[in-house]
Amino acid sequence: QVQLVESGGGLVQAGGSLRLSCAASGRTFSRHSMGWFRQAPGKEREFVAFINWNGDGTDYADSVKGRFTISRSNAKNTLYLQMNNLKPEDTATYYCAATRSGVGLNEARRYDYWGQGTQVTVSS
Repeated sequence: QVQLVESGGGLVQAGGSLRLSCAASGRTFSRHSMGWFRQAPGKEREFVAFINWNGDGTDYADSVKGRFTISRSNAKNTLYLQMNNLKPEDTATYYCAATRSGVGLNEARRYDYWGQGTQVTVSS
């Protein structure tokens, strides 16, 4: 089992940056692919980015490509999301998630473990 705890959210002005972290417990972090998802009030949870188990495969939602970077440190059992040039439409609760699946990593249903979320608010 994997327990996930996000941190790093906050309030930032448009154009600013934040770095989210997701600390994972357990010895199997390196065997899991990881994803970031977000959910704004009144909207469905949406895919943001994923990274495969060893970090050599990533993908991003079109809305964040070129602005967000996902990375991981298996030595530190930690997942990161660097968010630059933030926009008001990036405002949401951000969740990290873990999966042993190797396919469909942009689909929330593929993920087995979820964190509690961290709030990101971008003011205009």
